[in-house]
Formats: sequence, C-alpha cells, structure tokens
Amino acid sequence: MARIKRGVVKKRKHSKVLKEASGYYGSKSRSYRIAKEQLLKSLSYSYRDRKNRKRNFRRLWIIRINAAARSNGLSYNEFINGLKKASIEINRKMLSEIAIKDPAAFKELTDTVKKHIS
Repeated sequence: MARIKRGVVKKRKHSKVLKEASGYYGSKSRSYRIAKEQLLKSLSYSYRDRKNRKRNFRRLWIIRINAAARSNGLSYNEFINGLKKASIEINRKMLSEIAIKDPAAFKELTDTVKKHIS
C-alpha cells in the first residue's frame, strides 16, 4: 500500500489560515494553531456584529427622530402613529436624515401628523 504524503496539502492549508490571520497581534498571526482559533472567533464575531450593526443603526435613527419630534411637541410614538394614519410611508433612516439636515421639512411633517392625530 502506498504511503499518503500530505505535505503539500498541509502547507497550503496552513498558508491559507495564516494569510487570513495576517495583521493579528503577536503569535495570532504567526502560529498556525493559535491563528486558527483566533480566526474562528473573528469570523463568528464578524457574523454576529453584521447583525448587530443593523440593530444599532435602527436605534440611532429612532433616537434622532424622537429628539426632533419632541422639539416639535410630539413623542416618537405619537409621531410614528400619526405618519401611519396620514399614510405617509417613509423609513426611519430617511426620517432621521430629514430631522438632521432639514428641520423645516421635519416641522411640516410634524404639522401634518398633528392634523391626523386629533
């Protein structure tokens, strides 16, 4: 029976992992075993945090909209409810941009919302 030599395959595998881990601190970028462990953690963190980034941005938009709505005499809850009653479909990202960059337009939106609430 022939002996299986895996030197080339092993070298290629190690090179791939070490290339991915380049830039890591200390032996995490030089030692295969430690680099592999760190790579597994790093990839799981990046997957998790891609999901968390979406949550964090939504929270940020809501905070901005709430601040702008309160300066115009409404709470966030009342403002969003009024938008739905007025059948104004605009997402929170755009609402927060309007609140920051164009307060006059946001004031018009809050005036429209106030008419539909009461």
